[in-house]
Amino acid sequence: MTARRAASAPPTLPGYEHLRTLGLGGFADVFLYRQELPRREVAVKVLLAGSLDDELRERFQTEANLMAQLSHHPSIVTIYQAAFAADGRPYLVMEYCSRAGLAERYRAERISVAEVLRIGVRLASAVETAHRAGILHRDIKPANVLTTDFGWPALTDFGIAATTGHGGGATVGMSIPWSPPELLADHPRGDERSDVYSLAATLYSLLAGRTPFEIPGGQNGAQQLVARIERAPLPPTGREDVPTQLQAVLDRAMSKVPQVRYASAADLGRALQQVEADLRLPVTPLDLLDDPVALEPGPVGGGQDVADATRLRSIVAIPDAQAAGDQEDPTRVRGPVTVDAQAPGPAFVAPAADAVPLTLPVELPEEEADEQRRGRLVAAVASGVVVLAAIIAIALAATSGSTDPQPGDSDFQQGPATAAQEVVPAPRSVEGKRGDDGSVVFTWVNPDPQPDDTYLWGILTVTGEPELAVVPDPTVAVPADQAGDEVCIEVSIVRADRRSSAKPAEACA
Repeated sequence: MTARRAASAPPTLPGYEHLRTLGLGGFADVFLYRQELPRREVAVKVLLAGSLDDELRERFQTEANLMAQLSHHPSIVTIYQAAFAADGRPYLVMEYCSRAGLAERYRAERISVAEVLRIGVRLASAVETAHRAGILHRDIKPANVLTTDFGWPALTDFGIAATTGHGGGATVGMSIPWSPPELLADHPRGDERSDVYSLAATLYSLLAGRTPFEIPGGQNGAQQLVARIERAPLPPTGREDVPTQLQAVLDRAMSKVPQVRYASAADLGRALQQVEADLRLPVTPLDLLDDPVALEPGPVGGGQDVADATRLRSIVAIPDAQAAGDQEDPTRVRGPVTVDAQAPGPAFVAPAADAVPLTLPVELPEEEADEQRRGRLVAAVASGVVVLAAIIAIALAATSGSTDPQPGDSDFQQGPATAAQEVVPAPRSVEGKRGDDGSVVFTWVNPDPQPDDTYLWGILTVTGEPELAVVPDPTVAVPADQAGDEVCIEVSIVRADRRSSAKPAEACA
């Protein structure tokens, strides 16, 4: 196993104070800096000094320009600045996402179906936004999805992106486990459906806790993975709580024939929304401009043809997420809401006769009245939301004594912050000592030990992600045949409730 190099020296940047290293990559390192004005913590991605050839400079410049075009989207990492350090290395100043990203989470915890669906819809809207701007990502995977301070997934690393008009091209830096067959061919060609495949493969990893064609305990080298991706059927996730309609969505999105997949990331997002509706979960909005499609909630447990989940339907309003117990985004102004009288749940009190109606006249006598119409629409919707909130409050107060759980409570209910919700710290004082036989013993300190703490660790390598394992004690031994001249590991603390360190600690020996 190839040992990973140590971090490069952080550059001196005017107006920034270096704090620590966040991550190491094949072509760049990422550091945490504190910006002086405006004062905030930022992530700075710095190209390695040994990689400063014309091609990589061009890739770095392309990434800066592409991310700048897309930074307005809530599920794409924001870029603040791109420049050259005094030593000539290019760098990007980006939004710092302090919470654990998907790469840290998918092997360490069991992520609920509801959260995976929510992440999938939001990432689908991010990918669709990139596609509408003429950009293919080409490297969607858990490691390229960070988590913002507010819990939103944020797509990053457009370093090998291409324009949709050019399709294929070189695949340097592409990650095999999440790549579609057409990008692994001798003459790779890809389009929007290639990103659809990689996004679905990422969601599969979140559900299964492994990459899609990985065999636990088996041969999982590059050659074996490529062969399975090209020829083997997609295995089931192995989770009983994954509904058949969600497995069907993944099967279609990861078809080996691009023409069978969803034609766009938006179509995949709508298919995931339909699964949410079928499960009676709050339907996550697709964050797209001018995207009015609404989905009809179906019966619990299915009944909806998944292959037809993206069909345009007549005007149907989705039950408001606020009424379903979704506390995730209580400030979002939502559209007209209808309530199904047959649906289970608390009875709703009819609004007063003088309540503001939620409908507006459709026709206006003159085109010049457009601005007035828009103003009345905003006022009416806002007033309607206030009235609806009051109705819901009365209904919930009337049923506060009920102890029956509602669908989705365990996944969406949020209350005041408690000690159990605090960020899990990273291990400290990680040190490695090499023995006479060439093996290396790493030890570390748990700064806040809790009952039943365990530790998730893995050897960092130049290619791919580390294979992680759990140990009960703050020490681990790396055999001589894996240690090489230098060996680096990462380690996280895992609590009894399966929460883990927001950022793993890293050390080399």
